[in-house]
Amino acid sequence: MTLIQFTRNHNDHSTDKGYQFEFLCDRCGNGFMTEFRASATGMASSALRVAGNLFGGFLGQAGSTAYEIERAVQGPAHDKAFHEAVEEAKPNFRQCPKCVRWVCLSSCWNGGRSLCFECAPDMEVELASEQTQAAVEQMRERVHSQNQIKGLDVTTAAAALCPACGARTQGGKFCPECGKPLRVKSECSQCGAKVEPGTKFCPQCGNKLA
Repeated sequence: MTLIQFTRNHNDHSTDKGYQFEFLCDRCGNGFMTEFRASATGMASSALRVAGNLFGGFLGQAGSTAYEIERAVQGPAHDKAFHEAVEEAKPNFRQCPKCVRWVCLSSCWNGGRSLCFECAPDMEVELASEQTQAAVEQMRERVHSQNQIKGLDVTTAAAALCPACGARTQGGKFCPECGKPLRVKSECSQCGAKVEPGTKFCPQCGNKLA
């Protein structure tokens, strides 16, 4: 059989009634379905099987025999149908001279460059994509540069649960259940002395704390 160089993947939808094939684009995977071509032997065997079901006996045996014969001779007929299907599908595809893949004309072929979009991308599409990505990156940088914790005390040690009653602190300075202070002593950044929550100056070195 002659070697057929076409798309890398195809689906064979042929049955004993006839032949039909679907060829898939090597880039996007979209498919082109060829027209159904009836099999003469398949139609004949179907008629014999119907007659066999109606009358039984010899005709039924003839139908089964015809079906087996059709299956036995399907090889050459199937090959011929496949060759014809390739010729039918080819006008809907182009082979890229750079990557040699067969791609569909509808979505993956850059007609202005005579290359597939993988080898010769659509510049407007690429520009729009790059602009969008740059905008997202700039947005993230801008967000990260902003102070998102304004007013939040991040120096005084915090507790998730009240040490007195075990209630959730909800980020407050006093327990919402028992009212006891939640912040434990912090350290002076200058001398390391322990200081009470809310202290503005270190009692040991005078360093400004808040």
